Amino acid sequence: MKYNLLIIRYGELALKGKETRRRFENTLINNIKKALDFEQIQFKITRNRGRIYVYSNQIDKCTLILQKIFGITSISPASQTNDEISSISQLSRSISKEFITKQKSFALRVTRTGTHNYSSQDIAIKIGNDIVKMTKAKVNLNKPDFELFIEIRDKCAYIFTQKILGPGGLPMGTQGNVLALITHPTSILASWYIMRRGCKIFFVNSNNNYTQTLKSFIRNWYANSDISIVNVNKKNYYKNIQRISYEKNCDAIVTGNCLFNNDEFLNIKLLKKHINLPILHPLIAMEMEQIIQKCKQIGISL
Repeated sequence: MKYNLLIIRYGELALKGKETRRRFENTLINNIKKALDFEQIQFKITRNRGRIYVYSNQIDKCTLILQKIFGITSISPASQTNDEISSISQLSRSISKEFITKQKSFALRVTRTGTHNYSSQDIAIKIGNDIVKMTKAKVNLNKPDFELFIEIRDKCAYIFTQKILGPGGLPMGTQGNVLALITHPTSILASWYIMRRGCKIFFVNSNNNYTQTLKSFIRNWYANSDISIVNVNKKNYYKNIQRISYEKNCDAIVTGNCLFNNDEFLNIKLLKKHINLPILHPLIAMEMEQIIQKCKQIGISL
């Protein structure tokens, strides 16, 4: 089935007050537009009560891009029709026949928002019976071989077969600016966690060995961040960090410090002694195996 749109869902944004939610939504949409423009994708974006819709003829490529946009909790390639039962049934059967055979079981997951002359259960019963007649497949609501999702919202119905996870969190740029001290690839992971909380990151690279890894990370996660070079062995190292943090209007500093040796404690003490900004250590309670696994998951080379 060739899908023509993506349904984008977000989590924490929906819990915000009306004005804050609108501002966060606008930031998220703007971040999506920037990433798609950067990749030279042609698209159209609309929104409707807790959903963002991206229309494009490059759905597969769009999906890969949107999986790197903070604030998105899940993505579904989908097809759209109107809210008439006959239209929903026709599209549902067309999609189902590509996945279901008489040896397979299926389940319908129906949700509905708006005013209609039918309930979600009515749709599930009607479409379920139509699919059974067409495929001879069995209904299994607990452990189906195939799931078909039908989301009816006002005058439109969206039909899809999967929910692809996004990074979640908050849209980047909705919180403050943070300066990231890069001394090892794990420092990049620490930055990722802060970016996921909506912060704009500015990088200070103290190790040229990781320059390419850092540039690749910024490119892959559409961070659009500056990189400053500061030599950790120079005696004005901390002064330079302080200066850059002021120039970038940063509210805090993030490091990749982990409690695996005594040097880490010394580094933390020195930073607190010389820097008068809050210092964040998101990896400090993590075990090395967790850090390695997460780096691999988000594409950071160690």
